[in-house]
Amino acid sequence: MLNRLEMLRLFCAAAEARSFKEAAQRLGVAPQAVTRAVQDLEAELGELLFLRNTRQSRITEAGEALAAQAKSGLEGIDAIFRKRRQREAAGIEGLVRIAAPVAPGELYLVPLLARLRAQHPGLRFDVRLSDASSDVIDEQIDVGVHFGFLRDSRYVARAVARVPFYIVGTPALIAQTGVPRNLADLERMPACAALDTRTGKPWPWFLAGGAQWTPRQPAFLANDTRAEFNAVLQGLGFGQIAGYLAVASLRSGALRAVLPGLAPSPWNISIYRPQRGPVAARVRAVFDALAGGFADPKVLPLKP
Repeated sequence: MLNRLEMLRLFCAAAEARSFKEAAQRLGVAPQAVTRAVQDLEAELGELLFLRNTRQSRITEAGEALAAQAKSGLEGIDAIFRKRRQREAAGIEGLVRIAAPVAPGELYLVPLLARLRAQHPGLRFDVRLSDASSDVIDEQIDVGVHFGFLRDSRYVARAVARVPFYIVGTPALIAQTGVPRNLADLERMPACAALDTRTGKPWPWFLAGGAQWTPRQPAFLANDTRAEFNAVLQGLGFGQIAGYLAVASLRSGALRAVLPGLAPSPWNISIYRPQRGPVAARVRAVFDALAGGFADPKVLPLKP
């Protein structure tokens, strides 16, 4: 059985045409489809809408009244979708809510959004930067940037880059302490760490083979990975730093990598959206722009 909207559309075409055949030709459907729609509508409403015989069909008074009412309703429905097409034709616009970790958000997300808005000035962004996991439903997040393993399989996600980790220190610090050859050496040297605010303890360093190591008495501890990185740059201690923060300093020589054999497998950066249903043009534009930008090594350099 046809849905009611389609029945009304076929019925209105029949009401305006000289025959069911002519109505079918206008709509590009089989004549039987128009006949079936009228029959189903008559059964649904309990009214005879057309008087039919082998030679012709003629609309009844009840049919004329319904046609006038249905035409007005269909025009209203068509207007809804026409306005949407007009908005998309005029340009991508509207509010998009975005979640991202703090450091990649400030360093790479914001410039990418600025470039996108230059192309589509009607776009507006509500950006939530946090190293803690966002509640994408409660915060009504449209698009997210995630660093690490994405556990929620309900999301539509695209892994766009693989981020290495580096254990690094300044040349001055290395001249003072010597080059650590193993974790036992590192235990005797100053280290910087980031605070896991959920536990009140330092985040562990992730090592090869799934191993972990946590500085026992960090020389510097902060609840922000950018502050941790800046402390390492100032020579306060060694640190394990993600590639998107460390690479520029490794290239310039401001930092040197040590213990490369302990490096873990790179972590994914993923662009995700929580909805699996229809996607608004503005959300798709942001999703595609971020996926393309974070996948570009010229935008997101990850190797020295």
